[in-house]
Amino acid sequence: MAQRGQSGASSQKALMLEMRNLQEEPVEGFRITLVDEADLYNWEVAIFGPPNTHYEGGYFKARIKFPVDYPYSPPAFRFLTKMWHPNIYENGDVCISILHPPVDDPQSGELASERWNPTQNVRTILLSVISLLNEPNTFSPANVDASVMYRKWRDSKGKDREYAEIIRKQVLATKVEAERDGVKVPTTLAEYCVQTKAPALDEGSDLFYDDYYDDEMDEDEEDCCYVEDDSGTEES
Repeated sequence: MAQRGQSGASSQKALMLEMRNLQEEPVEGFRITLVDEADLYNWEVAIFGPPNTHYEGGYFKARIKFPVDYPYSPPAFRFLTKMWHPNIYENGDVCISILHPPVDDPQSGELASERWNPTQNVRTILLSVISLLNEPNTFSPANVDASVMYRKWRDSKGKDREYAEIIRKQVLATKVEAERDGVKVPTTLAEYCVQTKAPALDEGSDLFYDDYYDDEMDEDEEDCCYVEDDSGTEES
C-alpha cells in the first residue's frame, strides 16, 4: 500500500513537471489542459491539423489518461473527435508502438525497443501522433477499411479521392466545435508555427507546490518511436 502511495506521488511530480514544461515550450499544433484541475492523471488535448495535409484547418480533441505508475507504464491516448485513420480504432484509441508496454510480443511485429520506455514523455507522444496522422502504418492497421482506402489514395497518387473526402468532411465538422469552444484554428504555416502558451493552471490549486519544482529531473526528449514502414506523399 505504501509502495502504491509512493508511485502516486512520483507520477504526480513527473506529470506536474511535464505540464509546466509544455506550457513554457508548447508543441506546435497542440494545446494541453487538465480535464479537472484536481486530477493530474487526465489531460485534454486539442490538436490542430497541420497545413498542407488532409487535416488542415481541423480541430481534433483527445484525452490522455495516465497510470499511477507513470512514467514506468505508458498512458492511453484516445481521440474524442471521430477519426477515419488506419491506426485509430473506432472508439478513438490510437494504435502506435510508443504507447504499447515494453514486452516481447512476436505476434505484433514490434520490437521492444519501439515500445514505451520511461524516458519517453508527453512531448514524444504528441510528436508521434502527429507523425502517425500524416504517415499511417498500413502494415498493422486498427481500422482495416481506412487502411485499404488510404492505400488506394496513395497508390493512385491522389486520383482516388474517397479517403481524402471522408477526412475533408470530418475536418469541416470540427469547425462547428471550434466555434463553440471559441477556438481560432490556425490555417497557415505561420499561424501553426506560433507557439502560444497553454492556459496557466490555477496557481492556487493544491496540486501545485513550489517544492515540486525544487528537485531537478533529467528530461530526455528522444525522437519519435513511431517507425514509418509505409507512408505516402501528401497531395498538393
